[in-house]
Amino acid sequence: MGEQSKRPLLLGHRGQRHTRRKIIRYFQPQTIPPDNTIAAFELTMQRGCDGFEFDVRYTHDRRGVICHDPDYRGQNVANTKYEALLEGRRVRAKRTDYPPEEQIPCLEDVMARFAERAYLDIEVKIPGFEHEIVAALRQHPPTKGFVVSSFLPAVLRRFYELDPELPLGYIFGDRKLMAEWRDLPVSVVIPNVKLASDDLVQEWHAAEKQVFVWTVNRESEMRRLGLWGVDAIISDDTELLVKVLGGSK
Repeated sequence: MGEQSKRPLLLGHRGQRHTRRKIIRYFQPQTIPPDNTIAAFELTMQRGCDGFEFDVRYTHDRRGVICHDPDYRGQNVANTKYEALLEGRRVRAKRTDYPPEEQIPCLEDVMARFAERAYLDIEVKIPGFEHEIVAALRQHPPTKGFVVSSFLPAVLRRFYELDPELPLGYIFGDRKLMAEWRDLPVSVVIPNVKLASDDLVQEWHAAEKQVFVWTVNRESEMRRLGLWGVDAIISDDTELLVKVLGGSK
């Protein structure tokens, strides 16, 4: 078994994510802000994590927004202007008093607020906006470390063409797609926790790749991955993650 030489990075999944499984023990659900929001990112940092993972899509008017799904509150992100997404939130939400930090944020706001405070795992959900993301990174260079990650090999190759120095990460949750890491210009492999094993972690490390694992919500998994020496753990349950593996470095 691999030996842990240092604690892995502790990263919140979409900041602090609501989960259908009853793993959030210390907070009532209504006190947890919506995931992929400024409030969720702040909560993750307050709990002692090193940073967080978040999802980037683009609106019809080419605004980078932090959103996991193609649709947001019944509106298709790619076909909707940014201001219309905000208005749609106010119209469709059961609550009408969402503060700004719980509304859908834009990429520039997240970079400006967290680039000097948090490790950023920037997951790119769609192709075609690589120039914009590189520009955002140059405007607000992350000082605590970052990776630009994606499930999409073509997106990763395009980022490499634009800037070969960018730290890139390949995300996968299907064993059939796992071997693609060998052919991609990435420095980080990001498997689903169900695919991770001690042998694979050692293989990736031998190939000089960092290993980030998602989404890790059980204490036993956190401890096991820590012993294997993974470089980062991404979790919905950030409070448990910090309790098990220790606070921010």
